[in-house]
Amino acid sequence: MKSFGGKVLFLDRSDINTDEIIPAKYLTEISKEALKPHMLEDLQLGGFDPKDPKNMESGVIVTRANFGCGSSREHAPWVFEVNNINVVIASSFARIFRQNMFNCGMLAIELPESDISKLFKYKNSGADIAVDFNNNSLTISGKDSSTFSYQIAEFDKALVRAGGWVEFADAKY
Repeated sequence: MKSFGGKVLFLDRSDINTDEIIPAKYLTEISKEALKPHMLEDLQLGGFDPKDPKNMESGVIVTRANFGCGSSREHAPWVFEVNNINVVIASSFARIFRQNMFNCGMLAIELPESDISKLFKYKNSGADIAVDFNNNSLTISGKDSSTFSYQIAEFDKALVRAGGWVEFADAKY
């Protein structure tokens, strides 16, 4: 099983939709790799530059409520996957986006808004997050460190452990 974590990309806004994650004009691409340079290119967020090379160093996104709302498309998790982002942490997710993350073998971690606010205190500290998948916890490190617990349904954990839905189905059926 892969490890989860890395440098954090903070996106301080609720309701970031799938068109902002990967614009619809790229949905005709036939490979995940073709999506790579277009991650978050239409995201409107003060101070955020989608072409900043630091975004490509991130392995984790921390954001606010209702992440991944809008159209239901697998391309949204795919663009994160191809950019080596394998964890998104928010106070809530659109249901289909959340399941697509697990189906791709990635983590969608929900934390209470109060914990999300605590994570955002690390925004300008070059923070890293390490996820302890087996113990349902994550630790953020920057100016200091803090640990948070989370819950994921056992079936979703099994999907992630297998590497995604296809790998899970291949092993079970």
